[in-house]
Amino acid sequence: MGRRTLIVMDNNSVVFTLTPLNLTANNRLTIFALTCMCYCVIWMANVTIIVTIIVNKNLHEPMYIFLCNLCINGLYGTAGFYPKFLQALLSSTHVISYAGCMLQGFVLHSSSCADLSLLLLMAFDRYVAICHPLNYNSVMTKEKVGIFVFLAWFVPIHLVLIGSITTALPRLCGSHIPRIYCINLMVGKLACTASVATVIVPAFNYTIYFFHFVFILFSYGSLIKNCLKSHENRNKFMQTCLPHVICLFIFIFSAGLDLLYIRYGNTNLSQSVKNFMNFIAIEFLIIPPLMNPLIYGFKLTKIRNRIMYIVCSGRK
Repeated sequence: MGRRTLIVMDNNSVVFTLTPLNLTANNRLTIFALTCMCYCVIWMANVTIIVTIIVNKNLHEPMYIFLCNLCINGLYGTAGFYPKFLQALLSSTHVISYAGCMLQGFVLHSSSCADLSLLLLMAFDRYVAICHPLNYNSVMTKEKVGIFVFLAWFVPIHLVLIGSITTALPRLCGSHIPRIYCINLMVGKLACTASVATVIVPAFNYTIYFFHFVFILFSYGSLIKNCLKSHENRNKFMQTCLPHVICLFIFIFSAGLDLLYIRYGNTNLSQSVKNFMNFIAIEFLIIPPLMNPLIYGFKLTKIRNRIMYIVCSGRK
């Protein structure tokens, strides 16, 4: 009967139930405090990098412009998760409206894709700077950098928007999502009937970002090969490229855990294992937006020096 009701029900009236947080009252308050503190640190770290780059004209270079957008994207992505998660920690039920679920899924997906697009730009920037230094100024002009940044935002938002629309069209025969946050792919699995669009569009999007990943590996492979031949390039790689490699590894590790949860989180595993995978799956919402600004802030000399100058000036 419940299945039949959902078939005739308008999707906008569906209320999704997410994986409940089986925690005691004390544990909820502890996790709420830790999550709130983590979110505050994410905001403080990313805003510090963003403001430092914007107000200092000597940091208006392609590498720092891309980094500034990476930090903005970190704030954008976490805004789609933390407020709702904090609300769920204070509630006995973990539910979300259809519109809220689709919006959260769109924000988290587009943020993850934009992350990879911006990491691609940063890899390309370092590739040109180290492997083709004489052509750098002609390749990375202000106009081209502006176009690159626009595409790094427009392409993921456009692709994820199309995917969200195709997910929203079919009627649903279920309302439970086995995660602590919404993901459009799992909403699509609740559709009463499978459609070609819900298969082709995600496959196309995954293919696009698979080639992003391949190009990033090619860029860093070429950089490492080039740096082995030159001591100067090796120093430049350690100073400017190592943070990119670390952040890329963090992103791939976190996204990989999330994909593993999508694949195996709904299988016949014990509840304790599922709970563990559920929390591990949100690593991409914690580690990259938290570590990216910290890694770049400490590793890139210009940013570190500028932040230290501001801090020291404030103490005086």
